Amino acid sequence: MIKDRFLRNSILVSLLLLLIIQTALIFIKFYKPYVYLSSNNSVKDDKKKIRIGFSLGTLKEERWIKDRDILMAKAREYDAEIIVQNANNDDQDQLNQVKYLLDQGIDVLLLVPNDYIKAQSAVQMAKERGVPVISYDRLVLNSNVDLYISFDNVRVGELMAEGILNKMRYGNIFIVNGAKNDYNTKMIKEGYDKKLEPYINNGQIKIVGEEWSPNWMREYAFNVVDRELQKNTDIDAVICGNDSLAEGVIEALSEHRRIGRVYVVGQDADLWACQRIVEGTQLMTIYKPIDRLAEEAIRMAIKLVKNEQIQTDNKIFDGKYYVPYYVLEPIAVDKNNMDETIIRDGFHLREEVYLKK
Repeated sequence: MIKDRFLRNSILVSLLLLLIIQTALIFIKFYKPYVYLSSNNSVKDDKKKIRIGFSLGTLKEERWIKDRDILMAKAREYDAEIIVQNANNDDQDQLNQVKYLLDQGIDVLLLVPNDYIKAQSAVQMAKERGVPVISYDRLVLNSNVDLYISFDNVRVGELMAEGILNKMRYGNIFIVNGAKNDYNTKMIKEGYDKKLEPYINNGQIKIVGEEWSPNWMREYAFNVVDRELQKNTDIDAVICGNDSLAEGVIEALSEHRRIGRVYVVGQDADLWACQRIVEGTQLMTIYKPIDRLAEEAIRMAIKLVKNEQIQTDNKIFDGKYYVPYYVLEPIAVDKNNMDETIIRDGFHLREEVYLKK
């Protein structure tokens, strides 16, 4: 009887050992050990895709939706992953979202700051984790980002002023800038001020008002222009920080039966703006080929992760440091070159732009 019990116990032990061995083999087959990279303390192996974090200050404008979609597509082309977060114009939310992205083990951060000063904390947080930062389209000041990639925003302002000066050398201009916490608005102002200054100094051009729209709010643009028109302010042209603000301005002009009689310029080549241009209610927009910006941003992000040298001929002063600046050229678009720019590039379809025509 004792012998039988011993035999049964031996069989059970053998079966248990066999089960343990099989389980261990299965575990070894499917488990791949990771190594920690000193560059960002994230867990990865040689075959893991590069993970890109993309933090947006806002997605309210059509332009930023395009950026997000194109960046996601370009990341897939380069066999990289991208995680997108939108702060909805909230500085604290953006900081929290950057922390979330870092906790997800991102290898590089693309940052569109909601506030060009407050976002410095987000850059610092990433640097403490060893994660390189690309300031995407909007510059973060005093932060020493690894790269700033954008269009020439000073040139954007110059093109806006040139568009108006090509139509009038005498008259009154009203200006609706974008948000003060976006450094691009200051560079755009630098551009149009430089072009307008000689005409202002000799009395040909008069600036009858200049406003800064909080969070690029279209409603604010409508309200300030409506207010001026109610006061019978003589306005011959309006420079708008972007096409969304231009939309608000044109709505105000329409209510006062001034639509088409006041030259309005914006930027971003939003679809509705392009429609207004071919209709004749908006003079011009500044087209910035986002697909080129997005592709270069993804390409540069991957280079940073691989510790490869980034080639750029320009640097920009962020208030404390000179940082590498990859700059792209903007393009002025009116009804005369709509087809060979916006349509040719496939930025918008012809049937969409000429829908109302």
